[in-house]
Amino acid sequence: MSAATAHVTVLLEEAVAALSIKSDGVYVDGTFGRGGHSRAILAQLGPQGRLIAFDRDPTAIAAGAAIADARLTLVHEPFSEFAPTLARLGLTHVDGVLLDLGVSSPQLDDASRGMSFRFDAPLDMRMDTSRGETAAEWLARASASEIAKVVRDYGEERFANAIAKTLVAARAGQPLTTTRQLAALVETAVRTREPGQHPATRTFQALRIHINRELEELSMILPQCVHHLSPGGRIAVISFHSLEDRIAKNVLRDASKSVEPPPGIPVRAADLPPPLMRLIGKPVRPSEAEVAANPRSRSAIMRVAERL
Repeated sequence: MSAATAHVTVLLEEAVAALSIKSDGVYVDGTFGRGGHSRAILAQLGPQGRLIAFDRDPTAIAAGAAIADARLTLVHEPFSEFAPTLARLGLTHVDGVLLDLGVSSPQLDDASRGMSFRFDAPLDMRMDTSRGETAAEWLARASASEIAKVVRDYGEERFANAIAKTLVAARAGQPLTTTRQLAALVETAVRTREPGQHPATRTFQALRIHINRELEELSMILPQCVHHLSPGGRIAVISFHSLEDRIAKNVLRDASKSVEPPPGIPVRAADLPPPLMRLIGKPVRPSEAEVAANPRSRSAIMRVAERL
């Protein structure tokens, strides 16, 4: 693997430790990437242990094929297919789930993926290049209001309306097909930006999240994880921006609350169903040393919860 496509696994030791791995347990790595977390989990599993690793990126699945380990099952699907995949594999419960969200360094650093404005490349942005609509195809058909909503909601971009109008006007003259085209157009519509941040940063993030349905995928898998964890099983979720973290925090917090009876209904606390989960510790962030060694880890935050 070249330096340009190398991926440094974030919170590697902390995430694997948070799972409290049993040697004969069954675990799920929802985002295989280049296998950093998966290899560390396998190293703690005994001969009877099992790991199911999901990834929708064909290049990640191809990289995983190099791991010759019968305990590992690679699944080329989005992790929202968690429950159907477990059923297909004859599993009803697992002992732990790890989700390392967002985009990987190989995806960002591979110009052909079109996820970065640092390169001039086709405007693709798909994590799964074998299926689905590209960013260029979506931008060709989306209305100005649809583009503005995506850029505003997923990029938290205050110039979303101006960006959308600029893109719609530009595509009337020629199709938007490259990352450099998009970045240049956004730059003309964004009047001010935080020091050190490219004007197109938020727009690229927003389009990538939309094209890959990243927040919808996360909202779909978390309840499945809660339902399919064995008692004592844990879930660890590593997020890289506030939208992901908000979803993870809310789902795990709500699953950790006791059920409240309807107002005015006399019910004893002992008769109420107990919460499904309990939160484990405080959110974990990378150490100063990790951030210094891998600046892309600086925004990471990990939340952990355990099934009761």
